[in-house]
Amino acid sequence: METHMKSIPDKLYFKIGEVSALLGVPAYVLRFWETEFKRIKPKRTSSGQRLYRKTDVELLQEIRHLLYEKRFTIPGAKQRLSSRGPSTQENRQEPPISHQEILKELKAIKALLQ
Repeated sequence: METHMKSIPDKLYFKIGEVSALLGVPAYVLRFWETEFKRIKPKRTSSGQRLYRKTDVELLQEIRHLLYEKRFTIPGAKQRLSSRGPSTQENRQEPPISHQEILKELKAIKALLQ
């Protein structure tokens, strides 16, 4: 079976259209998964636009894999994800953020708001 997933670019935030293109699923599917899988919590801009972090995109890739390729039901995918406990991304200690990374993130947010 062909996979529509691409490697995830090294970015801080992704718009819903970018995530949709990366995973090969429509944006409405991502919004639905957000209601079903509570660990998916994109940030929102002041205008309400979703901004997904790389860890969100990785989790969405895994959900897509379970649902589309492994043919799990949504309850089955939820059970599989919960049986493993919190994701490795949630357990992993993130390295301290440098001033340069903070500045880069602020510039990216500013560009989104303009």
